[in-house]
Amino acid sequence: TTVTPPSVSTTPVSVSTSGTTPTESFTTTSGTTSSIFTTVTATTTTEIVSTGSTGASQPTATSSAVTIAGSSTYSTVTPLSTSSSTTSPPPTTTGRNCSILPNESYAVSRFHEVFKHSSLNGVQAYNFNVSNLKCRFLSLFPLSVSFQTQPGDSWWLCNCTKAICIEDDIIQVVPIICNPPPKPTCSNGLAPVRVIDEDGCCWHWECDCYCTGWGDPHYMTFDGLYYSYQGNCTYVLVEEISKEVDNFGVYIDNYHCDTQDVVSCPRTLIVRHETQEVHLATVKPNTLQVEVTVNKQAVALPYKKFGVSIYESGINRVVEIPELKMNVTYNGLSFSIRMPYSLFGNNTHGQCGTCNNNTADDCMLPNGNIAENCETMADHWQVVDPSKPQCSPGLAPTKAPSTTPVKPCKESSICELLLGSVFKPCHGFVLPEKYYAACVFDSCVLPNLDLECSSLQIYAATCADQSVCIDWRSHTNGVCSYKCPTGKEYRACGPVKETTCKSSQQNETSTKQVEGCFCPSGTMLYDSGVDVCVKTCGCVGVDKIPREFGEKFTVDCQDCICLEGGNGIVCEPHKCPKQSKTSCDGEGFYEVNVVNSEDFCCPIVTCKCNTSLCTTKAPKCTLGFEVHSHIPSGQCCPVYQCVPKRVCVHQNAEFLPNSSVFVDKCQNCFCTNEVNVSTQLNIISCEHIPCNTYCEPGYERQPVKGECCGRCVQTKCVIYTASNSGLVLSPGEFKNDPYDNCTIYSCVNIHNQFISSTSEITCPAFNEDSCKPGTITFLPNGCCKTCAPLDSPTPCSVRQRKDFIVYKGCRSVDRIVMTECEGTCGTFSLYSAEANSMEHSCSCCRESSSTVKTVELKCPSGHSISHEYIYVESCSCQDTECRTSQSSESQSMEEKDKASTLNRIKRAISLTSK
Repeated sequence: TTVTPPSVSTTPVSVSTSGTTPTESFTTTSGTTSSIFTTVTATTTTEIVSTGSTGASQPTATSSAVTIAGSSTYSTVTPLSTSSSTTSPPPTTTGRNCSILPNESYAVSRFHEVFKHSSLNGVQAYNFNVSNLKCRFLSLFPLSVSFQTQPGDSWWLCNCTKAICIEDDIIQVVPIICNPPPKPTCSNGLAPVRVIDEDGCCWHWECDCYCTGWGDPHYMTFDGLYYSYQGNCTYVLVEEISKEVDNFGVYIDNYHCDTQDVVSCPRTLIVRHETQEVHLATVKPNTLQVEVTVNKQAVALPYKKFGVSIYESGINRVVEIPELKMNVTYNGLSFSIRMPYSLFGNNTHGQCGTCNNNTADDCMLPNGNIAENCETMADHWQVVDPSKPQCSPGLAPTKAPSTTPVKPCKESSICELLLGSVFKPCHGFVLPEKYYAACVFDSCVLPNLDLECSSLQIYAATCADQSVCIDWRSHTNGVCSYKCPTGKEYRACGPVKETTCKSSQQNETSTKQVEGCFCPSGTMLYDSGVDVCVKTCGCVGVDKIPREFGEKFTVDCQDCICLEGGNGIVCEPHKCPKQSKTSCDGEGFYEVNVVNSEDFCCPIVTCKCNTSLCTTKAPKCTLGFEVHSHIPSGQCCPVYQCVPKRVCVHQNAEFLPNSSVFVDKCQNCFCTNEVNVSTQLNIISCEHIPCNTYCEPGYERQPVKGECCGRCVQTKCVIYTASNSGLVLSPGEFKNDPYDNCTIYSCVNIHNQFISSTSEITCPAFNEDSCKPGTITFLPNGCCKTCAPLDSPTPCSVRQRKDFIVYKGCRSVDRIVMTECEGTCGTFSLYSAEANSMEHSCSCCRESSSTVKTVELKCPSGHSISHEYIYVESCSCQDTECRTSQSSESQSMEEKDKASTLNRIKRAISLTSK
């Protein structure tokens, strides 16, 4: 590089500048606008006059040039007026900066050297290509400085000013001036966006590729074509026709969300980019709860890795790929996909259609053909999903249900909001009719799922994308309300990226807004990854508690301090004071760490008791006793003993005090509170059931098995005399009538039958005249009279008497005449010396002839029986055998008793004859 010393010259230097003026033709075909430009080159001469040491040069005329190209792009160029001055650098505008790049260090050093030798100060250096400077560069500074470059080389000076080396001292200076191009109309109804040209100076309009889906579900393609589709498989939303990006695509997983499997709802949105696969999955159906996973691993937001950024924006989860200038949003009910036309124009297919500002080819099939409608097209974009074996890209498509309800339906009043005053501010930017149709369909087909809210939500989101914010949820009477977590408040119009402590210094120039939960006024979000609202920007640790700078605190057993700068929170392990050694001796004790209420990070070593470690087992107590245990002070294991339960025990059962105890049915027993000193059991007290002890005369109460009070059993005979007085006679006993000595009563027990007999003594004929005076007396029976002393014994004869006959409890109605033999017969006992024994001669007065008579007996039961008895006709003395006193009796004891009783009766009667 050579430097020419400054000199004063009046020779003009010719500078040739060229400019371009566009000949533009905007042609619209099927929604695509193209521009055709013709470049016209004009040459003018600029004279640079050097005046003394100042070296000032002034141009006489300049022109501007720009090249414009591209389909669906729009720009304008205005030539620089001839009056424009080039004696000073252009004003600073958006474009290239004026610093020299680091790889141009050689040029920078030479550039500085030029100004050093020229004694120039404060000269501004432009950013231009100086890698091969061989031509003299004509500066626009007060002093002329030249560099050498090859002819044809060009470089940017700054502020969109370009220099071209023509030859020797001739350069072309081309400043670029941009005028706003006319705004085109996008077929999707959205406003076009400004896009900077490749030269970085001017901009042009483009219609972004913007696809949305919502409800059950409804789709709006990139070019604005609306349709509904109710498939329940996984489908391609967008893929590249010509693969420019490795492993790129957006997919949707739908499922049947009604009981009849008629309509579908989105479940998961899938974004693939190179090595990453992002899943935005709805946690609960028909809610705004979304879970984010990357390569099947859950991630926390914000997430940024390998060119993919995921973050929260209001109610949405956003997947952003900066390299592709695209973002995908999903909130569980709706999704949107925004991609730049410059990168994806005419190169997309799938359920979102082809992005070319032309709806005619939006229903393109995978083979490139155009389907009759997009409902048919959507079925062809199935992808293989292992979780849905019923779905396969090769299966024949199913006929999609109509988007118009079959039955007449009155739409929800919420849908009317779309056409009313609430959304009216947005009607001029986004037409609501398609969203209204979707809302009516959802409210009719699925009236109980409140899916119509999704139509209002996606319309409001689209409006917000066009910088029109609508606060609509408060007009739905709570049907579409949105509840924020504690510490946040709902806003219909909040920032796309909320201001945080770490981003508060950055200038947010975006005018777009989103709905969602935001920090209350007077607070701000601490950080995008720390969802805590703070009043002052200090520190927030893992406990999510805001701290101020300089504040000391303990968390997770770390002593921390909040410091300004660095990582903010600095921690070190919490130090615990030394503790005295604790010894846990004794059965059942063991060492354990317990929480220290004064310092939760420093547990206290103490002795704990575990009774399961004790070897002594509880004894088994007898009935009426229970095990009591107590732990002596300072010990762990219990001491057992059997203590009385203060109950009564009877027949292996326990009875509480005052409760009844069954001993037997003849006693009323209960458990008392009194304790038996020897048994330590409560005493059972019993009382016999009260009994009636009275028995009729002749009866005695005797115990009977199975009865409590026994029974009155007859033990004697009861006889009623002629005077109606009663006599009670024991068996074998006899008595005279108290008023008639001639009547004798007796009692006999035969086979437990008590038989009473009444005997009347019949006195023999007695002539008082035959007695000597004073010798008349009664016989011992007190009935018959006789003369005393008697001259001779009574001979054996028949004697009559009247008496009742009783047999087996039955008795004759009247007294019956009965006969018997009575009298004295010869009987003696004398000693025989020859036999050396007593000899006996016995003669008995007994019947010699008798007859059998019949009598009728009346029984107690009321019936009668016939009874036979012996009637004696004549009596005589008859010999009988005299038995010794040692002879054995063959009669039974019962017969002996009977005979003895009868003999006593007879002896009494025989007194009559004595």
